[in-house]
Amino acid sequence: MPGKILKVAVSVGSPVKSGEIVIVLEAMKMENEIFSPSDGVVKEIRCREGDAVNTGDVMMVIA
Repeated sequence: MPGKILKVAVSVGSPVKSGEIVIVLEAMKMENEIFSPSDGVVKEIRCREGDAVNTGDVMMVIA
């Protein structure tokens, strides 16, 4: 959903588990937590706090 990045909770190289919060997104005046879809390591972060994002944007690569 379109919104604004409020917080990026991980950094490149961080190990993450499935269901861990990786980004907090403000959309429709609500804070939405974005969770890691799988276990892995953060390879890329393609957004920064304050960035506007749209539906379908890749915000992070976890492998």
